[in-house]
Amino acid sequence: MPRPFRFGVNMLAFDTGAAWREKCRRAEALGYDVLLVPDHLGMPAPFPALVAAAEATERPRVGTFVLNAGFFPPALLAREVATTDALTGGRLELGLGTGYVRAEFEAAGLPWGTPGERVDRLVRTVEELDRLLGDPEHAPRAAQRPRPPLLIGGNGPRMLRLAAERAEIAAFTGGRQAPGKPEGTLELLPAEELAASVARYHGYAAGRPEPAELNILVQRVLVTDDRRAAAREIAALGVGLDEEQALEAPTLLIGTVRQMAEQLRERRERYGFSYLTVLDPYLEAFAPVLEELRGS
Repeated sequence: MPRPFRFGVNMLAFDTGAAWREKCRRAEALGYDVLLVPDHLGMPAPFPALVAAAEATERPRVGTFVLNAGFFPPALLAREVATTDALTGGRLELGLGTGYVRAEFEAAGLPWGTPGERVDRLVRTVEELDRLLGDPEHAPRAAQRPRPPLLIGGNGPRMLRLAAERAEIAAFTGGRQAPGKPEGTLELLPAEELAASVARYHGYAAGRPEPAELNILVQRVLVTDDRRAAAREIAALGVGLDEEQALEAPTLLIGTVRQMAEQLRERRERYGFSYLTVLDPYLEAFAPVLEELRGS
């Protein structure tokens, strides 16, 4: 029996507090299960935004997608997590990653480090969060015990192993640094490479008492009767995929509502992706697909 679908939307920006609350209520009305925020300089601070999202809504969970672990000393992050979980009534899901934009770390006066050093930093953060939030004497106290569900996002072997060993949700971004382009510029992985990452994750996760939930970030939702024409347009953008690869990439949804729903069913069967996250520019466009799949 496949795991039921869940649907999240990654909310990127807002103009006013009233506009933010209205956007969150709209996402709830459309049926989204999780309201998510990223962690980038120039965007809203994640935890206040999530508290406001929870106060504006009743049903959806809220989460980070994903925090840059290097932005936060673990003890201060534990305080933020526990406070936010308490204020949202136990609706928080904590997404963590290493960060991929050097300029943001430099602007914040924080060390960037090598990829290996950034993963080391994330490992220490996860270990400290588990220790601090699992301590019955820790104050403030999170509503969820021993801690909110943890999502870890990444594609490299060490990130996949960490997700397999420590996270309730493994998130596959489906992207990597684009060669020859400015740091932080991503290109999309073709389906066969993403399948290899999922297989590697399952190898690391062998023996888990319960399977983790697998998440995929959908980068574009293109409602169209001409899939090939849309795929050609995407390929022309230089995202690292040719036309055929764009048609098959799990990070892209192209077609009619019914075709996209069928694509997601097939990808759940092939990869195990039952938790889908879309970006907020596609909040409305994806909603009919969500409705088509609701409860399945």
